[in-house]
Amino acid sequence: MLAIKRVPTVVVSDDQNDSSARRGCGRNCLGKCCMPVSELPLYAFKTDASPVVSPGADELPSDFFLNTLLLGQWEDRMSRGLFRYDVAACETKVIPGKHGFVALLNEGRHLKKRPTEFRVDRVLQPFDPAKFNFTKVGQEEVLFRFEAGEDHKSQFLERAVAGETESPSVVAINVSPIEYGHVLLVPRVLDCLPQRIDPESLSLALHMAAEAGSAYFRLAYNSLGAFATINHLHFQAYFLSAPLPVEKAAARKIPIENGSLQSRVKLSRLVDYPVRGLVYEGRSTLKELSDTVARSCIWLQENNMPFNVLISDSGRRVFLFPQCYAEKQALGEVSQELLDTQVNPAAWEISGHMILKRKKDFEQASEDYARRLLSEASLSEARFEEVVKACMHEAHRP
Repeated sequence: MLAIKRVPTVVVSDDQNDSSARRGCGRNCLGKCCMPVSELPLYAFKTDASPVVSPGADELPSDFFLNTLLLGQWEDRMSRGLFRYDVAACETKVIPGKHGFVALLNEGRHLKKRPTEFRVDRVLQPFDPAKFNFTKVGQEEVLFRFEAGEDHKSQFLERAVAGETESPSVVAINVSPIEYGHVLLVPRVLDCLPQRIDPESLSLALHMAAEAGSAYFRLAYNSLGAFATINHLHFQAYFLSAPLPVEKAAARKIPIENGSLQSRVKLSRLVDYPVRGLVYEGRSTLKELSDTVARSCIWLQENNMPFNVLISDSGRRVFLFPQCYAEKQALGEVSQELLDTQVNPAAWEISGHMILKRKKDFEQASEDYARRLLSEASLSEARFEEVVKACMHEAHRP
């Protein structure tokens, strides 16, 4: 079984919540009524453009962001009873076999998770303020703001006022968690962006992975049609102290057709993995990597092709999975045996972390089951080749 570690908690004052509740709508939410007058903790990260300097006495400890701040504040919210169930009580095991799929029994998420409120056959859909979105979340669920800093080092402020002109990016708990430390990164929350990747938002997610600095902390993205359940731009992240099967899978570099084209981002395709996917590895800055991956995501979005993203290796490696499970499900092409498990292969499942909702499925979990489920999400070789050609073009254009 996989163990959960405990971490120290950073004490953050709640005085600002009382103040903003009095001046806002009274619900202390993340909307335009309350956020501009709120004083939330702020973690300002060092950007690619920041100069490289030797660590000084006032530098934050290397494990501050992940262990002290993010996981410490997450545990604080757990102690307050803000989650819908105790994810720490969920059973976890590694499934015997070649890939080492990780199985998690999470019955609470199935029973208490918010239902999907939009069409699953359109990757791009306009933001609908009438449906659930993160501006309706209470500020008690927010751990801190996460934004680019202007200094040569990362900084933490216990209080920072958003102001009337800012649309802050926030890190909040997922009240229906999959794993330990499960949080949501919501870029520019007040702008009410739909679930649509752009270079700026992807860069923010890569920087979050880089600040965490742990191989066991990953971020993920699900597009509409690939089992995102909220049409308000967000990434998911959590801590799992085991390698994900996709991270161990072999990958073959895709040769550049035009030898004069050079890229500082290595592009490969997965080999002998149940889901066909692309692997992007940064060789220089996070900006170059995020820009390259974002161009591929934008192409998929504009061509109405659902996809999932996994950000791994502290932001240095990104997996991209175009997928078609919901399409096959709608066409009646998925077996009833797989449908009965009620498992939707989103980013975490495709990466090899199988979130199972029934105890019998957990007890009987096998590599054969995982491979069959994930294979249904994979594009055919012909369709995948079309994606590869398009992504190669996007990756290597100026």
